[in-house]
Amino acid sequence: MRLAQVRLVTTDVVRLSEFYRRLTLREPLGSEDYVELHLGDAGIAISSQRAADLYGANAATAARNGSAIIDLEVDDVDAERARLAPLLVDVVLEPVTQPWGNRAMMFRDPDGNLINLFSRGERQ
Repeated sequence: MRLAQVRLVTTDVVRLSEFYRRLTLREPLGSEDYVELHLGDAGIAISSQRAADLYGANAATAARNGSAIIDLEVDDVDAERARLAPLLVDVVLEPVTQPWGNRAMMFRDPDGNLINLFSRGERQ
């Protein structure tokens, strides 16, 4: 088994895919109802609520995530914080070095999904 992608359901695919395009520096491929951003071996998919209802048994509701965190590994958290400053509206945690050595920051996307950017540090 391998993780293929994380799929986010939204009421505004264009807006959310633009956010993730600017975040990941990857082009979203698809339509106004569904896009994918390829990030190595896995990716992020963004689906409209309409498509999720039509093809997904009405099982998902846009902008309702309260428990999942999207972890994205980067080379330099502080450099990414500076690059993303104009994009971020809801920063939850400014860059900090965690007790286990990782450098991390957390913020929310326009739909409120939590994103953790981190770089691996020295293991303790």
